[in-house]
Amino acid sequence: MSVEVATLGGGCFWCVEAVFNQLIGVESAISGYMGGHVDNPSYEQVCTKTTGHAEVVNVTFDNEVISFEDILNIFFATHDPTTLNRQGNDVGPQYRSGIWHHSEEQKQTAEATIQRLEAEGIFGKKIVTEVSPASTFWVAEDYHQDYFANNPRQGYCAFVIAPKVAKFRKQYFERLKR
Repeated sequence: MSVEVATLGGGCFWCVEAVFNQLIGVESAISGYMGGHVDNPSYEQVCTKTTGHAEVVNVTFDNEVISFEDILNIFFATHDPTTLNRQGNDVGPQYRSGIWHHSEEQKQTAEATIQRLEAEGIFGKKIVTEVSPASTFWVAEDYHQDYFANNPRQGYCAFVIAPKVAKFRKQYFERLKR
């Protein structure tokens, strides 16, 4: 087994975590914060839009089972990388699309994936996903972890996350944990 970490921000971390926790080869998907200038920020601080952090998920995966490129393809298929500082009704810099790379190889793969998707015209608009070096990952509060799994009937989960997860499950059925 060859363990690697991908740090991804695609809007609300509950959505990103709900997708990646279901994939074969993913050991864990942990919600947290990255990219800001405040040590150990709270959710409330990040929501003020003044800390510089994004809501991210640290995806720990076995790259012999699922590649970083596969992780990125799923990431781009499950959020809108063309909207600056927003995903749907979630607006603010904490909801920006981003890939925080942990190696030069991850950086190159992220940049090549974005170039390929832009050349293919998949989104019809420019991809605004930030590609930056990973910095300190601050784990989000306990109640944010496995949020969708623990709160499927909560309004945001039922009306925003559930349809996204259903679409993902249909598209990537063969890659799901059983």
